[in-house]
Amino acid sequence: MARYTGPVCRLCRREGKKLFLKGDRCYSDKCAVGRRQSVPGQHGKSRKKVSEYGTQLRAKQTARRYYGVMENQMLKYFDMAERMPGKTGENLLSILERRLDNVVYRLGFAASRKEARQLVRHGHYTLNGKKANIPSILVKAGDVVSVAEGSRNSDKIKLVTEANASRPVPQWLDADKNQLTAKVVRLPAREDVDMDIEEQQIVEFYSK
Repeated sequence: MARYTGPVCRLCRREGKKLFLKGDRCYSDKCAVGRRQSVPGQHGKSRKKVSEYGTQLRAKQTARRYYGVMENQMLKYFDMAERMPGKTGENLLSILERRLDNVVYRLGFAASRKEARQLVRHGHYTLNGKKANIPSILVKAGDVVSVAEGSRNSDKIKLVTEANASRPVPQWLDADKNQLTAKVVRLPAREDVDMDIEEQQIVEFYSK
C-alpha cells in the first residue's frame, strides 16, 4: 500500500500547525513547528496571498495528514460521506475517526497514528476477538477493540500503553485501560473531533 515515507515534520510545517505525527516529540521543545515558522522549501519565507482554492486545498491536506490517508482513500471516504444522511463534512470526519488505526491512537494504545498503523499491521490488536491487521477497517457501534493476548507481554506494547495511559479518551469510546480493551459505544460526532479541521472547505474542494 502506498504511503508517505518522508520527514513528517515537513508536513506540520507546510500546514502551519501541529499535526501530532511524532508522538511525544510534538509536545516538546523539539517540535519543528515551534522552532521554524516558515513552510519548507526554497521560497518558504515568502508571503503570498492564498486563493479560495488554496484555502480549500490546505483544509483537505490537513485532514489527510492528520489521519495519514492517501488521496484515493480520501476520495473514497468523501463518496461514502456524500451518500450518508446528514452533513457531508461531518460524515467525512466521522468516517476518518472510525479507522482502526485512529481508534488505537485515541485509546492511548499507540503514541501516534503512524505508530498505530504499524502496530495494527503487525497484528497487535483484535477487533471483536479476531485478529485485525488492516489499519483502514472502520469500526461500528458495539465493536470491541483490544490488545491481542499474545502482545500484552510485549515490551513495546507495555512501553507504549504505559506512556500514554493518561491520554483522554473520547466519549464515543468506553475504555478499560487496565484490561487494554475498549468498546465503541456510538459513532463519533463532530464534537468528538478535537482537531483544527475545516470540513466545509473540504466539501467545497471536492464539490468543484
